[in-house]
Parts: sequence; structure tokens; C-alpha cells
Amino acid sequence: MYEHLLVKTDGDTVRITMNRPARRNSLTYEHLAELVDAFRAAGSSSATGVVLAGEGPVFSAGHDFRDVASRDLMGVRDLLGLCTSLMQTIQSIPQVVIARVHGLATAAGCQLVASCDLAVAASSAGFALPGGKGGWFCHTPAVPVARSIGRKRLMEMVLTGDVVDAATALEWGLVNQVVPDEDLDAAVDALLARATRGSRASKAMGKQTVYAQLDRPEADAYAIALEVMASASQLPGAREGMAAFLEKRKPAWPD
Repeated sequence: MYEHLLVKTDGDTVRITMNRPARRNSLTYEHLAELVDAFRAAGSSSATGVVLAGEGPVFSAGHDFRDVASRDLMGVRDLLGLCTSLMQTIQSIPQVVIARVHGLATAAGCQLVASCDLAVAASSAGFALPGGKGGWFCHTPAVPVARSIGRKRLMEMVLTGDVVDAATALEWGLVNQVVPDEDLDAAVDALLARATRGSRASKAMGKQTVYAQLDRPEADAYAIALEVMASASQLPGAREGMAAFLEKRKPAWPD
């Protein structure tokens, strides 16, 4: 179905693997369009989780400069607009999305990691926003990275362009776990299993509300969270969860 992706449904999990290893999974317009389509399809499915991975020696090297260099201003705007749409789609679908990171994740590849809900990295992984040491600054990749690691650490990444190793990425909050390379798949699956348990409807609403209130003033964030949490109390899953707790039994989730 796709030229640049491998997509597999594995039980309740959709596994989306970028499959341009010869080009280090760099992101052309066509590759980005396929990713948007695959995530939208996963979002409308009955899956509870999505794993994003990369085939070959690296996770993703970011935008494909051959594609970028061939475009005029309007063309580059279209390319970056599609990339932004992908990042927003990842955060808007109801499923939990985990990045499975091995090798390098640079520029828009690092942006992908930061845009996923969770990320597990192999100890060999590295992360960089290299535009700062070149000629095309990493403006859009910096947006989700800043929301993961904070201002000073972001400025170090975007200004130096240096590669941050997996252990540092974990300390800074860019990834959730770092494991030996041979344990990467098992760690991804274990985290996904923990992150997808419970009511599907409750978790979907919860994910979308968290992103809606992030970076808003505290009063606005509380106003959003209060109304959604009150409404969510009437969901069948919420009712069943509370009843199971009060009756000291395991819940039987209706969704």
C-alpha cells in the first residue's frame, strides 16, 4: 500500500516503520504524506497503540535536502506545512503513540520523537537539531523539543547542533526509557502495554485534553481540564472503574 512505509497490525497495536534505509529515512513530501495517511488510518481503527520505528541504521535523518533544495518558497512552505500536520496528527489521534528509536534521530527526525506521546531509545541512539551548525536552522523541529526539555537545553541543541546521546536525552526528558539495543522491542512493548490498559475512551479523551491544556495559563488549563473531567465522569468506563474500586473487584471495561 505504501512506497516508503511498512505498516503492520499486531493485535491491538499498529506498527508504522519508515522504510527508506538507503536515504536514512529522510522525509520527502511523499514520505510525509504517507505517514499522515498511516497515522490517520491508525487513528480511525480499533487499535489501542501505535509504534513508530525506522528501518535501517538510523531512526530518521529529518528532511531530505534533495527535496527541499528543489523547491521554491511556496514549495518549502507546503513541505513544512505537511510536516506540521503529521506532528499534530500524531498528537490528535486517540491511540497512545510510542517512538521506537535506534541510531540517530536528527532535525525533523528528532521532531518526530518529541511529538510522540512516549519514546523508548536504544543505548546507541542519538538526537540532534543540527541546523544551528549549518545553513538552515531547525525552527520547526525546535517546537516540540522545547516542550519536552526546556529552554536552556533546547538552546544548547539548536545553537551547537551537537548530538545528544541517549543517556542525556533521558536525563533531559526527551525520551522515557533507554535500554540496551537488544532489549528495545521488549521495552517498547512493555511500556505500550502499561500505557494502553484501562478504558480506551477515557484514555483517548485524556490524551487529547493534556495536549489542549499544555502551555496555557494555569487558569485556562484548569478551565479546560475541569469541564472535560466532569464530562468524563459520566463515561461507561469511568462508571465501571469507580464501581469496581468500591466493590473491590477487577473492572470489566466496556470500551
